[in-house]
Amino acid sequence: MENMFVLVLLGVLALVVGGCVCVVWAERGGPRWVRAVASATLAAGELLRQSDRSRRRSMSRTGGDGD
Repeated sequence: MENMFVLVLLGVLALVVGGCVCVVWAERGGPRWVRAVASATLAAGELLRQSDRSRRRSMSRTGGDGD
């Protein structure tokens, strides 16, 4: 079970690093598929930021501190 968790974390790390590489490569004028991956990476990052903002707002309204 622990090995599976490590493999999942390594997979997520590989996707994040690959997405960051594609963003940099796309800025330098990479191929179309790199620009598509970069766009998806930036969109996923924006969704995570919005989710975090809304979670923080709901926590501040309820007075919870997350503990």
